[in-house]
Amino acid sequence: MSRVPTAVLAGLTLVVGFAVAQATGVRALGGAVLLAGVAWCAVRARSAGWWRVALVVLTGAVCFVASHLLAPRLGAWPSVVLVALLLGVVTYVLVDARTRTPAAAV
Repeated sequence: MSRVPTAVLAGLTLVVGFAVAQATGVRALGGAVLLAGVAWCAVRARSAGWWRVALVVLTGAVCFVASHLLAPRLGAWPSVVLVALLLGVVTYVLVDARTRTPAAAV
């Protein structure tokens, strides 16, 4: 079954949440997108184990704060993209790489 890795969805959650907040001027709406993305990713990743999901959620929260701290130096969009990539890598390592089944030996 082919599907988009949770890592991609986690990273896009930060980017899309920021884009919605920027486009609408309503930060709470961007926050709602973030919360919906976190919930979606947590449900998808539950097979990886609760502590891995908790680490990914904690990493997402740290990335969210880091993007705000980096924005004055890097700019808003570059900081969001940077932390989204970091969140994607962490999510891949903790969730996607753990739930993949190895290919059958031929």
